[in-house]
Amino acid sequence: MRADARKNRDHLLAVAGTVIAEQGVDASLRDIARKAGVGLATLLRHFPTREALLEALLHTSFAELTARAGELETSGSPEDALVSWLRDCVAWTTEYRGVTVLMAAAIEDTESALHASCVTLRAAGTRLLTRAQDAGMARTDIDGTDLFALIAALAWLGDQPSLAPRADHLFDVVASAILTK
Repeated sequence: MRADARKNRDHLLAVAGTVIAEQGVDASLRDIARKAGVGLATLLRHFPTREALLEALLHTSFAELTARAGELETSGSPEDALVSWLRDCVAWTTEYRGVTVLMAAAIEDTESALHASCVTLRAAGTRLLTRAQDAGMARTDIDGTDLFALIAALAWLGDQPSLAPRADHLFDVVASAILTK
């Protein structure tokens, strides 16, 4: 990619990140283009679909959360690793309102631009959960899909103005329900 094209793409991603953080994942693509100072056609040339834009925007975060799970697998106790990663995921999902709905749909849709990243992220969480289960520290009647659903539910709490003040407390309640000790 030419340097000027890379610069334009990076600028579009920076603006999209700001707009989506403010308005959620359903933010208008036309609004993103306008705020970036380009036409919609330019945005669509770089990112032909909303999912392609979101995948480019979220790819680094997915990779960081996956890498974090890998680091936690080899350090600390299994239960601390699981809860720490769970907390990181919930915190990240609250940055982009509505992202958990897209992530859940992308896991089921192999054609989704987000599919591979979401499946990889879920697998990373599943490994942490399995490690805690094998150590007798986490309940064995849940799996990675359940863990992903709990992340979505906890993120949803943060999006609700009347419940957001209770989100940390409810995270602790859910975490303690996952752990057996």
